[in-house]
Amino acid sequence: MTRKAKPSLLNAVALLSARPRKKLARGQVGTIVELLDKQTALVEFSDNNGAAFAIEPCPLRDLIVLHSQPA
Repeated sequence: MTRKAKPSLLNAVALLSARPRKKLARGQVGTIVELLDKQTALVEFSDNNGAAFAIEPCPLRDLIVLHSQPA
């Protein structure tokens, strides 16, 4: 995580490390759908049509919040 970017519900995030068992690559983009605790978020990964192909609990340290507008 970047120091200033605090993850919150519905943030777009990317994986900082691959999860081969779940077929998720480093850089895979998803959306936080639930904050499970202070260290873990439930992230939904969807295809280009919006169909979810994975929903995974991810440690916040393995995610980076993506921004579409300047801070």
